[in-house]
Amino acid sequence: GNEIVAVAREGESLQRDGAEIIDGGDGTTLMPGLVESHAHLSIDNTDDLAALGRIPPEEHTLLTMHNARLYLDHGITSCISAASAKPRLDVVIRNAIEKGEIPGPRLLAATPWLTVTSGLGDMRTLHMPEVQSMALVADGPEEYRRLTRELIREGVDIIKLVISGDSFVPHAGSETTIMSEEEVAAAAEVAHAHGKRLSAHARSAESVKRCVRHGIKVVYHANYADEEALDMLEANRDWIFVSPNIGFTAIAAYEGSDWFTEEQVKAMG
Repeated sequence: GNEIVAVAREGESLQRDGAEIIDGGDGTTLMPGLVESHAHLSIDNTDDLAALGRIPPEEHTLLTMHNARLYLDHGITSCISAASAKPRLDVVIRNAIEKGEIPGPRLLAATPWLTVTSGLGDMRTLHMPEVQSMALVADGPEEYRRLTRELIREGVDIIKLVISGDSFVPHAGSETTIMSEEEVAAAAEVAHAHGKRLSAHARSAESVKRCVRHGIKVVYHANYADEEALDMLEANRDWIFVSPNIGFTAIAAYEGSDWFTEEQVKAMG
């Protein structure tokens, strides 16, 4: 089943007529399923965001389906997606899992990164304006209203905003806040009107504050939160969830020398 409904303590027994018996006497442990709060089912082992954009949708769907099974096989039974590499990948996989067509964890389907020009995921240059990654680029409140509405129409559960920069973005570091207050407000207004959740890439102090001000329930990273930002998070702890993504920082620090310098890891916070 999907739940642990009863546990027998030492010396007790449970009614088990007709039940399948799985004997864990060889040292195995029964435990609740794990929850991954920062999942990217559609990302493979790559160090190139543009490479994700080059994967055709058909192959990318199969890759995402494979990763869904991989998560489940490792004991992760629930995932909050922190962004899909293409607009409908999470949606399609979520629907197939819920129908019992493929194995995978319970999944809240997210949008790709919604970022601004020059933000995390914007791989374009003036001479190569069509480079894709796992981000959708929009600028200004009206573009964010339209884009948020489109993605909600396509069936997502979560709108993912990229409010701050990151240390491996040369023109927008982790302490910068690149998405304007008006852009965040526009996306949040539409998402709340449709009863949808929002999450955000928010390393800088000001990006964390914008999350709190606009009802963004899942805040990723928050590395550079200052005292005011921490006070705001504490005051709203009943509804806001911070996912620091410590695993990524640890991997970057101890196994990521091929991709990150020591200075870049420190700059992540």
